[in-house]
Amino acid sequence: MRARKMSGKQKAAILLVSLRPEISSLVFKHLKEEEIEDLTLEIASLKRVQPDQRDSVLEEFHELVVAREYLEHGGIEYARELLEKALGAAKADDIINRLTASLQVRPFDFARKTDPGQLLNFIQNEHPQTIALILAYLHPEQAGLILSSLSPELQVNVARRLAKLDRTTPEVLQEIENTLEQRLSAFVVDDYTIAGGIEAAVDILNMVDRSTEKTIIDSLEQEEPELAEEIRKRMFVFEDIIILDDRSIQKVLREVDSKDLALALKTASEEVSSRIFKNMSKRAAEMLREDIEFMGPARLRDIEETQQKIVATIRRLEDTGEIIIARGGEDEVIV
Repeated sequence: MRARKMSGKQKAAILLVSLRPEISSLVFKHLKEEEIEDLTLEIASLKRVQPDQRDSVLEEFHELVVAREYLEHGGIEYARELLEKALGAAKADDIINRLTASLQVRPFDFARKTDPGQLLNFIQNEHPQTIALILAYLHPEQAGLILSSLSPELQVNVARRLAKLDRTTPEVLQEIENTLEQRLSAFVVDDYTIAGGIEAAVDILNMVDRSTEKTIIDSLEQEEPELAEEIRKRMFVFEDIIILDDRSIQKVLREVDSKDLALALKTASEEVSSRIFKNMSKRAAEMLREDIEFMGPARLRDIEETQQKIVATIRRLEDTGEIIIARGGEDEVIV
């Protein structure tokens, strides 16, 4: 049986049994639990894999891998051109169709491979809604750099529109890509593509400098206070305490009531708890552990409100310059 006549599960099972166990186990780590169960059953049902079946599956897999590499490096037309030269037009179309059916490539893929400074030149004079849409599809680090480089008024306008983005039609996406005079590199397979929203705005704002963030949030607080508050609450969560340096954590602990801290740590991760205890005296850490241990049941809402209260303290200390929250990625230098 040729690979084309097999089901996707059959081909996946044959591929995995053809690989070394240590490689197959790495593949399983990237699958969902139900996918692992389905594949395990499929593998168990394999009685004997014929050499021609195995070769056919491996050949198809190799073709798709090569095509995907072409696609990632040069876009869909580049991949098609190279495949046509190597395999002929019919085979190239078959591979591209199967690949794009299984890969929902995001719009503006080319933009994610472009230097932010160069991209800024393309979009800074566009309508704020257009800029917001493009930023929604970029990596947060890229989008943060671009947002920081816009004028303060435009920053606020774009951030507001970014937070309110919901669904955009494929026609609009295609029109914007064409406006940027870039090769179309995505096949939108759904009627609508979801991008933007508050989470996207938060991810991007977390990557901009503090001055840009403050300008945007302060302006939004006057114009749309509920939106500003929702963004502010999500920008630094309690678990992010682990990104603070020890000195900053110690400063925060001096500002927080011990009862609030005990309640906040009731659902905290081991990593967060360890960082907190590490920055306390041995006696204070022992007392805090006892408070947590003997604390009765607490409503999750109360715990989250207390954690948010501590986050508000952290934000206040940052605003006054008493602590610094590292932002902008690993390359940021603090002196």
